[in-house]
Parts: sequence; structure tokens; C-alpha cells
Amino acid sequence: MFGKTSVGIDLGTCNTLVYIAGKGILIREPSVVAIEMNTNKVMAVGTDAKKMLYKTPGSIQVIRPLRGGVIADLESTEKMIRFFLSVTVPRYKLIKPRMVIGIPSTITEVERRAVEECAYKVGAREVVVIPESLAAAIGADIPINEPIGHMICDIGGGTTEISVISLGDMVVSSAIRTAGDDFDEAIIKYVRSELNLIIGGTAAERLKMEIGNAFPEKNIEKVEVKGTDSTSGLPKRMEIDSEQIREAIRDPVYKIVDEIKSILSETPPELAADVVEQGIVMTGGASLLKGFSKLISKETGVPVILAQNPIDCVAIGAGRYFETKASEFKWNSI
Repeated sequence: MFGKTSVGIDLGTCNTLVYIAGKGILIREPSVVAIEMNTNKVMAVGTDAKKMLYKTPGSIQVIRPLRGGVIADLESTEKMIRFFLSVTVPRYKLIKPRMVIGIPSTITEVERRAVEECAYKVGAREVVVIPESLAAAIGADIPINEPIGHMICDIGGGTTEISVISLGDMVVSSAIRTAGDDFDEAIIKYVRSELNLIIGGTAAERLKMEIGNAFPEKNIEKVEVKGTDSTSGLPKRMEIDSEQIREAIRDPVYKIVDEIKSILSETPPELAADVVEQGIVMTGGASLLKGFSKLISKETGVPVILAQNPIDCVAIGAGRYFETKASEFKWNSI
């Protein structure tokens, strides 16, 4: 039983999810690690570490070890995964589980090797990396082995991956490094340039989640935000509304919309007809932005479906890789 333990991991820029076969998702935590500089010891991981962001003294470094969907800090990523495994699979050092990790399809060979190296270092006996869009499709219960075109759009924190899948493989695919983090950065820039208020990433993320929207709505929502006046340097609070946030994130939102249009234009006619019939399935945390599915449907003329539990799809799909028998798929790795 233990010898057959398999783990599916969504190693995301914003969040890391760990799926254990037969148990489901046991970890859903921010991809953040807090390190004590003098000893190089891990002080906190996940939610506890995220609470320390931008609030630590010089003796503590808080790291987001992934950028744009790939590993930027190998050592910190290893420590983070090791911690999550110790929580979910207490005997993982003896068990040496099989790991399946979802990664962007446009990842370089060097970046792919970094992912594999990290997984082996934490104790995996076998490592398989698969494209995030395929993992997301499996996790969203899309029957990818059928001779039917299915379009998946996975919008995470660091990357957006769009693919048309048929007969177990990607026919057309693209990954861009524009996603949820870019929405936060766009909000920070807008608030400073248009409202003369300096806010941090935590406040920008809150604005995005509470009143962020991609499609005009009748009801205009407002929230209060606190920051620093860019002119006086003094603390300041003010109200911001949902129309301002929509304007702030317009550029990154439409960059994703334009990429979806581009993939549709490259899709063979027979598969494009299937996509129009089946619709575009959206997964990933940033797909939860209010009105995003409405905007994509309006701009493309194709129905858009938000997957059930969109944040979990990549981890679930990776975790089901071995359960579904890899030999049934035409792909074994990227």
C-alpha cells in the first residue's frame, strides 16, 4: 500500500497544492517560505509565511521561490515541498512516493530539469512532469482521450496556459507569463499613478479578489484601502471602486483574451467546431475573477464554462495520472 503512494503536485507561483492518491487534496497553501538568515532554518511555510511578507526584520527573509510558473529558488522550493510532504505523507522518506508535477508546456529544458531535481531531492522514487493544461483537463473531468476537440484555459498566478486537446494530446497550445500576479501589479501601478496612493501586493490582491472584475456590471462595488500618500509620504486611506479596478487590470486581462483568440485561429476547423459545441473550460485561481468568463465568451463567441473547483484541477489531474494508467495516454511526459 505505502509503496504505491503517488503524489500529484501543482507547483504554482502563488499556491502549491498536493494531492495524495486515494485521499484527495491535503495541502492548499501559498508558495511562500520564511527563512532565518543566520541559521538558514525554515521558520514558516505557506499561510504562516505569507503573513510575514513585507513585515520582517533583516534577520528573516520571506521568499516566493517560484516566478512565472517556474522555480526561481531551488533550495527554497525544495524546503517548501519537503515540509508539505512531511505533513501529508509522514513516512515519505521511507515510502519514496511517485510524483507527478504539472508545469507550463513552454518550460525550457533547464527549468524542467530543475523541477525534476527538486522532486528527487525531497525523496521521490519516480518523477513525471506533465503540461499544466493536460493536468487541468484531467482534473476537470474532460474526456481528453476522445476524438473530440476540447479547449482548456488554465489561468494561474504566474502563467496562463491555453490548449486544444484531442485524443489524449495537445493539438494547439500556448503558455504566456501573464496571469493573476500581473493583475496585482497592474492594480499597484494604477493606484499610484491615478490616485497617488502607494499600496503593497497584499492590498492589491485583496482589491482584486473583493471588487476585481473583467466585465462591466450594474452594481459598482467600493472598498476602503490603506497605503501611503505618494506626495506627502504619510499614511492615507481612500475608497476605490470596481470600475477603477477593471480599468487597472484591462491590459493583462485583454492580453489573455487575445491569446485565446490566437489559439482559436490556429485550431483546425474540425476541432474548432468541437470547441464551439463543447465550450472553453476555464481553470486556475485567476479564472475566478468576476466577469472573466463573460468577457471571454463575448470576445470569442464561444461558450465558456468555469470548472468545478478550478483552483484544484491541476493538482487533481496530476494526482490521477497513475490512477488512470499512464499507458492509456499518448503522453508520458512533456
